[in-house]
Amino acid sequence: MASAAALAAVAVMVAMLAAEASATITYDRKAVVVNGQRRILLSGSIHYPRSVPEMWPDLIQKAKDGGLDVVQTYVFWNGHEPSPGQYYFEGRYDLVRFIKLVKQAGLYVHLRIGPYVCAEWNFGTDNEPFKAEMQKFTTKIVNMMKSEGLFEWQGGPIILSQIENEFGPLEWDQGEPAKAYASWAANMALALNTGVPWVMCKEDDAPDPIINTCNGFYCDWFSPNKPHKPTMWTEAWTAWYTGFGIPVPHRPVEDLAYGVAKFIQKGGSFVNYYMYHGGTNFGRTAGGPFIATSYDYDAPIDEYGLLREPKWGHLRDLHKAIKLCEPALVAGDPIVTSLGNAQQDEQFLSNGKNPTLTVMSAGHALHVFINGQLTGTVYGSVDNPKLTYTGDAKLWAGSNTISCLSISVGLPNVGEHFETWNAGILGPVTLHGLNEGRRDLTWQKWTYQVGLKGEALSLHSLSGSSSVEWGEPMQKQPLAWYKAFFNAPDGDEPLALDMSSMGKGQIWINGQGIGRYWPGYKAFGTCGSCDYRGEYDDKKCQTNCGDSSQRWYHVPRSWLNPTGNLLVIFEEWGGDPTGISMVKRTTGSICADVSEWQPSMKNWRTKDYEKAKIHLQCDHGRKITDIKFASFGTPEGSCGSYSEGGCHAHKSYDIFWKNCIGQERCGVSVVPDVFGGDPCPGKMKRAVVEAVCS
Repeated sequence: MASAAALAAVAVMVAMLAAEASATITYDRKAVVVNGQRRILLSGSIHYPRSVPEMWPDLIQKAKDGGLDVVQTYVFWNGHEPSPGQYYFEGRYDLVRFIKLVKQAGLYVHLRIGPYVCAEWNFGTDNEPFKAEMQKFTTKIVNMMKSEGLFEWQGGPIILSQIENEFGPLEWDQGEPAKAYASWAANMALALNTGVPWVMCKEDDAPDPIINTCNGFYCDWFSPNKPHKPTMWTEAWTAWYTGFGIPVPHRPVEDLAYGVAKFIQKGGSFVNYYMYHGGTNFGRTAGGPFIATSYDYDAPIDEYGLLREPKWGHLRDLHKAIKLCEPALVAGDPIVTSLGNAQQDEQFLSNGKNPTLTVMSAGHALHVFINGQLTGTVYGSVDNPKLTYTGDAKLWAGSNTISCLSISVGLPNVGEHFETWNAGILGPVTLHGLNEGRRDLTWQKWTYQVGLKGEALSLHSLSGSSSVEWGEPMQKQPLAWYKAFFNAPDGDEPLALDMSSMGKGQIWINGQGIGRYWPGYKAFGTCGSCDYRGEYDDKKCQTNCGDSSQRWYHVPRSWLNPTGNLLVIFEEWGGDPTGISMVKRTTGSICADVSEWQPSMKNWRTKDYEKAKIHLQCDHGRKITDIKFASFGTPEGSCGSYSEGGCHAHKSYDIFWKNCIGQERCGVSVVPDVFGGDPCPGKMKRAVVEAVCS
């Protein structure tokens, strides 16, 4: 008689075969298969409750324009139940509306149901009451998606589902009970018959047919727990979350792009940026230890919905390059490139530190030249004439040429010539800054109410604030309520409250919770210059040391009336409310950095690199009004802190001024003739510019 384990294994295999026979979304060892085609899928996390519905279409379109195939989101609910068994899915929590907008844009959805989703929110535990509620919630979501026809087999956009979230590490501490819970969650999810594959992230023992996936800053080391599963990276961290009292983390796009390219090179076929748009922890939704109201995450689309450059554009160009190679990448498993009958080359991606070049030869000696310069020589011996050369490859930005001269003693020399990878930035880049110009509020009446009864009395609402008597405002008063009325600023730029004059508390506008503010808690840590080279961690590239971790607080324009908006603040520590102002989030400076001979998506096939161009573009119809910095040569620094290097063409400013001032966009060829000649012959040069849009 067959064992119970054997029967269970057969049942799983039958379930897998039945699902594959009817589903249009399957997978194999190389990739997720969509309608019979293996796909490299590029995805980005956009958490719909961390913005407002009015922002959703623009965020989704920017994700599509950035080269994404998939929008990934957790399923959120706001924690209150109108009646037993009911959940709140209205307003910012309208999941169905969000998914339908993604479908309209022509993108897919990866739905991470959870219901424990982390995301710096607190829920999730292994006990029977929670498991009962978890099953009820998961079933509710799956049935809701089916009833709306949102799974791919129904004509909808959902191609992947996720159960639980990062539970694997808990198994290390809790042992068998935790493993039993993870197995229960997996089987519960499978029984819901979504018709699309399920994943479990950071869950090394995810049972078949669930795919275990990787989360982290890098995942090129990762392999799934079974050879028939694809290699998937469900959270490629674009930086880290902001916390009150700690510096603000940033991740250079060069490093992020390197991590993604290396993952694809090693056989990965699904990458999701966590976050692609981080958004805002409105109200009291900021969870975890000291998590800030801003959930910006240094994402390609910033908290306010604006493109963060150069991150967004750099990744867009990376995605174009990956898609050009998609058919080859999903077709096989290339590891070694042959350079001839007796040689082969193994190439490794590297970041910062110089790449490593390895050449194996059956010859007796080998000379390696990089860009015409002798880089190294290696030779064998009588006993072992075959050789391997390994050494640093000092590349410049743009196209590089590696030549190998393999020598066999007593035979004619055999020369091999080949071109290798591209090093440096993928095309023009720009950077958006924050315009810190203050727009003072028109305060109609400042008042305060001491005590903690204010929220219970709904002082943050128009009706509640009218039900009590308010006195004259006092500065530096702890545990105080303040209110004021203001008119909406003109224009369509995103808005924020500058709370730098306050200590700690909560903000409401027209009864909507903006969130917790805490500018009085200054960031303590190590800040300094940021070098993208080498391995990244969340402490590497930090800002705001000695200053507020968060100074500006997002105010959605859709929450405002043209006039008579009610602002209510509860201040815990004591602050100066007269210092509060409204600011517009706009593009300040834009930057670009392009090397001569740098290939682009347009000229890489023709190798017409001498036509490399540097591009600038303002948004919102603004025009370039000033050139803050320009240099063709060997400039140093980064956007906002550029400086001239030892080589500089003196006509640099004039060329950009002539071609760009008064224009919404402009382009300048990166060749010496344009800048009045070659300022340093024999050196690879760059054109760098920082301009002002207004």
